[in-house]
Amino acid sequence: MEREIVNPPGAEPRARPRAGSRNEPHTEPGARERADPLGRREAHKAATRKALNDAARRMFEERGYERTTVRDIATEAGVTERTFFRYFPSKEDLVLEEVLELIPVVQSLVVARPADEDPYTAALNAVLALVADRRLALMFSGPPRRFGGRPMGHLPPVLGQFEDGLAKAFMERLAARDPATATPLRAAVLSRAAVGAMRSALFEYTALPVQERTEGLARELLDTAFAHLTEGWPA
Repeated sequence: MEREIVNPPGAEPRARPRAGSRNEPHTEPGARERADPLGRREAHKAATRKALNDAARRMFEERGYERTTVRDIATEAGVTERTFFRYFPSKEDLVLEEVLELIPVVQSLVVARPADEDPYTAALNAVLALVADRRLALMFSGPPRRFGGRPMGHLPPVLGQFEDGLAKAFMERLAARDPATATPLRAAVLSRAAVGAMRSALFEYTALPVQERTEGLARELLDTAFAHLTEGWPA
């Protein structure tokens, strides 16, 4: 409902703003779209990147990493090879970028685990949750060879970032349980051992023929690898 303009006693009547006048906001058709081209461009880029990641995940699971080409991924995503290389320098970089994006996710999952779980159990359960939701699909279908290899541009090696992220989560859990024993060294040692177990399971898994790789097997290898961390030395 339009409000009535009330003039104080003795004041000159105020005219209502005319349609299209300076006092009335006016938006031309399409002005909003033209005013935010950057937002639409970024949304398009994000959608293309997601399409490439999803396509790579499907192709790696179906054919294996080695038998999947950049052209295969691009075709599956509905783009050209040239477009693929605008987003990723190589297939390997696509996988490694996915690992980088998982670091804060793993941290949050580890911190959120029940307080009575030891660091290794918390890390294992966090990773198993990612396996269940297929977030680790690219890691377990792509090559682990460069997981600890050369830096990606200006970034430190991916392995170091993963270990550091997990160490921060462990440090938070240790401090909450017993501040006296929560030291950066302890958190770092536990983190590197846990990541070593993950990598060992990953190497074992990717060494198998593609047709033998299943989610159940990935979970079994992770369980076994983490169990080795807490086994006593054989008599």
